[in-house]
Amino acid sequence: MTETTAHGMSTRSVHAGERRDAEGAIHTPLYNHSTFAFDTTADLLDVVEGRKSGNLYTRYGLNPTIRSTEAKLADLESGEQALAFSSGMAAEAATFLAHCRTGDHIVCIGEVYGGTFELLGDNLPQVGITTTFLRADEIDRLPEVLTGRTRIVFFETPANPTLTVFDIAAISTQARAVGALTVVDNTFATPVNQNPLQHGADLVVHSATKYLGGHSDLTAGVLTGPAQHLAPVMGWRKNLGQVIAPETAFLLARSIRSLPVRVRAQNDTAAAVAAFLQTHPRVSRVHYPGLATGEQKRIVDTQMRGGGGMLSAVLDANAEQTAAVVDRLQLFAIAPSLGGVESLVTQPTTTHHGLDPAERAKRGIADSMIRLSVGLEDADDLITDLAQALDAD
Repeated sequence: MTETTAHGMSTRSVHAGERRDAEGAIHTPLYNHSTFAFDTTADLLDVVEGRKSGNLYTRYGLNPTIRSTEAKLADLESGEQALAFSSGMAAEAATFLAHCRTGDHIVCIGEVYGGTFELLGDNLPQVGITTTFLRADEIDRLPEVLTGRTRIVFFETPANPTLTVFDIAAISTQARAVGALTVVDNTFATPVNQNPLQHGADLVVHSATKYLGGHSDLTAGVLTGPAQHLAPVMGWRKNLGQVIAPETAFLLARSIRSLPVRVRAQNDTAAAVAAFLQTHPRVSRVHYPGLATGEQKRIVDTQMRGGGGMLSAVLDANAEQTAAVVDRLQLFAIAPSLGGVESLVTQPTTTHHGLDPAERAKRGIADSMIRLSVGLEDADDLITDLAQALDAD
């Protein structure tokens, strides 16, 4: 396995975790096998019982393509180990189930993906795991809601879709004081712009479907952190059948090799788009880390290396007028994902449709908000597309 810890992000993205096989393949090949053979029973038992590292059975994750991709993912997040999953939601669910028991408690801070709200608010209570949801403007209440049964403090930074940033170091310190793990969803930032483990987080989760995959052609998730925190998660992943498929792991490794180039270009283009929207008369507010002020800017400057490719804007319009603007866009495809090479637009009232409208309003998710995932098109073309859609009325 290639050792790359002393190298830069682009070099690590290409070389970390790669294994050349006996045929001299330049990258780890696709091992599309469900099982692997051994010369002796003793050799098999060495792997089964953990005395040696090796390949065994793909559902366990013991497949060379999967293991190589996980090594690459761990390297980019500066984690000891990584586990790859069939989706980001699978990674979250396995993490919560592995580290919580009936009667335990989770704190979720700020705005998160709609599926995460559903998992924490609807599914986990069925097995006796409860969650306290704190809005971004309630962050000062964190010490009072932490209890002796709190096992996890979870948040996205930047958050979806408000792009609020949270102080990873400060929250991690408070969580650690009661013995809770801090789990950060780093999907929006990517390892190129932010490494939560370096700021005190215990575990980092990604929807690898997004920027890590980068081409809107795979669904996957990843969890990264110390081996001691990942060990209990492995059993849930194995027995719930949540492991990533070798074919998907192969595609994911392909995509990660170009991750820094893609994300840095998206950083620049998103910053240009955000600056344009900030000056447009039909836009009342733009949410983008690169435009942050005050305490938000302090946090961005402390823990982020780039603003990312995601932004949201609140239009001076009602819901119907906002939908009309979205429908007029030509280069931004209307779709509920993000992080690909193509630019996407959606209204958070669709991605967060499961939230009560009053709760959305409390969280700053307005009916007139649009969320933009900026791709690799030319910035001038995207700005022209937005200008024509906004100015058509």
